Amino acid sequence: MSKVKVRPYLSPTLVLLAIDWPDGEVIAKDDKKNDFLGFAILRQPGFGDRQESWLPNRLGFEGPAGEGKDLPSNLNPIQKFLWWDARINTDDRGQSFRYTVTPVRGTPDVPRLVASAAKSIEVTIPSVVEHKIGSYFNRAVVSSQAFVKAFGAKPTGKKLERALAWLANGMETVIPEFIADSPAVDGAIYHLSDDRWVIPALAEYRGPASLVYHSKDGASDDAVAELGRRTNLSFIPRTRGNLMHNKFLVRRRNGRPDVVLTGSANFTTKGLTSQANLLHTWASPKLAELFQKRQELLAEDPAPKAAKAEAGWSEPVKVGDARVRVFFAPEPDDGRLALDEVVRAVEKARQSVIFCLFSSTDEPLRDACFAAGDKGRMMFGLINRIGKPKPDAEDDASTRATIAVYHRSKENRDVYSFDLFRRGKQPPGFWWEMGSIRTALRKDTDDEPVGEEGRKQPPEVYIHHKFVVVDAETDHPVIYTGSANFSNNSNYKNDENLLEIRSCPRLARIYLAEFLRLYEHYRARAQFNERGVDDREPLRLRAKTSEWCGKHYRKGTPEYRARLNMVKE
Repeated sequence: MSKVKVRPYLSPTLVLLAIDWPDGEVIAKDDKKNDFLGFAILRQPGFGDRQESWLPNRLGFEGPAGEGKDLPSNLNPIQKFLWWDARINTDDRGQSFRYTVTPVRGTPDVPRLVASAAKSIEVTIPSVVEHKIGSYFNRAVVSSQAFVKAFGAKPTGKKLERALAWLANGMETVIPEFIADSPAVDGAIYHLSDDRWVIPALAEYRGPASLVYHSKDGASDDAVAELGRRTNLSFIPRTRGNLMHNKFLVRRRNGRPDVVLTGSANFTTKGLTSQANLLHTWASPKLAELFQKRQELLAEDPAPKAAKAEAGWSEPVKVGDARVRVFFAPEPDDGRLALDEVVRAVEKARQSVIFCLFSSTDEPLRDACFAAGDKGRMMFGLINRIGKPKPDAEDDASTRATIAVYHRSKENRDVYSFDLFRRGKQPPGFWWEMGSIRTALRKDTDDEPVGEEGRKQPPEVYIHHKFVVVDAETDHPVIYTGSANFSNNSNYKNDENLLEIRSCPRLARIYLAEFLRLYEHYRARAQFNERGVDDREPLRLRAKTSEWCGKHYRKGTPEYRARLNMVKE
């Protein structure tokens, strides 16, 4: 009998376990056996003060656990080949854990652990800052069992504040701490409206600061005006061009750039909490100097033509265990220096391509990602919204991208969006998410104003990430990340930054773990929504191998490729 294969992917806030059991394929094809029920996972030390705990399942053979309770996986096996230990606390960073994964066979009434096939591994939880690079991913899953269990459907008061911090997952502290620890700070901020963490930190700051902000739509004007009255901060409006879409800060020590903070997160409450985002800090004077020079250029409020003249990839900068280049958009209308670099990396993928984007409107990049999947690479995508293409839409790259993504989502099922739970139709233990963050907060927490009751509001943003990762599970990954959406507007009209990160498997695996956490969350919701309106049958574990993992052992499916790729060393 073969042993289970287990490979960990570590983030400072979770452990992703990729699992495979070759014998499961044989059992799935044997009608007389067909009794592989899933996996039991034991963690040592366990939760709280326990010496050991079974990782929990939220589903049993009879349906969801009552009142959001956990069901131990030795009795309610995990019917997935990817599973998370999300109960990693701040104090656990730097600590070691042992996970033992055991196949479970038998019947729902009499599950039997196959001890001879069990596999144990030990992991050490990484710190948020390692090798001069800080990595912060928020949770951003309002419609989750964990959220509702901890905070209820409509948290208020102190519970609301705890809920927002839980969603932010550490991102609520990194910007204030960065500001407080800066003798001098310069930056470029698209939207500034978070009055819980960022604005109070700026209000208390007493050092010199120069902050360029996007002023054309007025989203930051109130905060800028108030801070201008209360502090000596220098706010510089960016008025020319399309969007000043950057979100970065540069710390200066002794007059020299020292550390840069940048990512996809707007400096808004939603940007830090309910919208899926990330931030990095880079302790590199060379990289910080590149951002400092860009900030100084933006502070001059140049015309788009002047900004485009400066476009180009920087020379590689060594930061800790990574090699980084940066590209500042916009670039000339006849150029593709930024996007074609991403396309070439995707075309060279040996094992996998993942993308997590607010939007995906660049046709060559989209085609390259889908071609990788068609060639047998592991390819998964998560996009904020996949709408049905309008039949009378103009035939341009953006429309063709929309059509292709829609087709890929509906038929190939390796691309998903946030796919809302319908109100009143969500599974037990989950919260509907149509406008839910507004419903929960009962106030304006972002740059999108809350109107009168019944007034149509702008669509919610749930996936705000902008990253593509190639060969994340290998020793030679490539990461593209930053403020830039992979679109024509982003590339040719906006002030943006895009980082290329190479030679850093550690960081790529953080991205992969965080991506798959979100992807699986939204994939499950999309599949639930595809059930019939009158299908009231609760979600439950399946009693036969072929019912829950047949597609994972069927050659050519996305699940088949993921099962093999994720455990491959």
